Amino acid sequence: MYQTTIKKSVELVGIGLHKGSPVKLRLEPLESNSGIVFYRSDVDVSIPLTPANVVDTKMATVIGKDGHLISTIEHLLSAVYAYGIDNLRVIVDGDEVPVMDGSSASYCILLDEAEVIQQDVPKKIMRIKKDVIIQEGDKYVKLSPSDDLQYDFTIKFPHPAIKTQDYVLKFTKETYKKEISRARTFGFLHEVQYLHSKGLALGGSLENAIVLDDKKILNPEGLRYKDEFVRHKILDAIGDMCLIGMNFIGNYEAMAGSHDLNHKLTLALLGDPENYEVVELVGEKTKELEKAYA
Repeated sequence: MYQTTIKKSVELVGIGLHKGSPVKLRLEPLESNSGIVFYRSDVDVSIPLTPANVVDTKMATVIGKDGHLISTIEHLLSAVYAYGIDNLRVIVDGDEVPVMDGSSASYCILLDEAEVIQQDVPKKIMRIKKDVIIQEGDKYVKLSPSDDLQYDFTIKFPHPAIKTQDYVLKFTKETYKKEISRARTFGFLHEVQYLHSKGLALGGSLENAIVLDDKKILNPEGLRYKDEFVRHKILDAIGDMCLIGMNFIGNYEAMAGSHDLNHKLTLALLGDPENYEVVELVGEKTKELEKAYA
């Protein structure tokens, strides 16, 4: 199995979540061993996708370099990870990735248009060798060894439309597209109003998020999945795990996980070489590991 990029460049324009301004996004192929690299065309700054370049995780995963930021990268990265793409240049002409409809479905469509192609260097994945856990109070995120890839997420909200939800994704590209990619981000009306007062979330609307008041969902079309909230948390987690730098094999588990906990998890994982091994997917012995990313 070999590293992958896209066959042709593709682009779209969408609204940035926080400023509410149009953002142009373009995806371009990169050669083998390049990784995922973001580029701000408006300020001529490249930002490689590494945990060291994460500068904020309060409301989204934000990367930055030399004072220049790119926010809300996790939905795009979730789709990139699901498609098993190793090398890619992501160009934006502003400080946000377009929010689109609040899910990763638009990015899956864009990647289908771009076509994923194999390159000439063996693909590398990370095999989790030891349990790695980040816990803060009753919230935690955890990676553990496994011969496949699974995401197990639980959320608890004191809201009648959410309550306790849990979902287990047995990961493949197809299960991701079917079960996860259409799950939208969500927020509460009082939070949106507060953020607007701070000049944030100006692009947020019922067109790109599930919005709830104290009792109900405000979106007239309702939910795409009955447990769309927890499914979106898995979508986010997959995007955040892209910061590892390669696809991995192991189990991810979370109770009320967040961008911040996910970032701390990637740092803890990479901080100790005993936690993992990097495997080149060549030869018969790696056939089982290839299944998730075929």
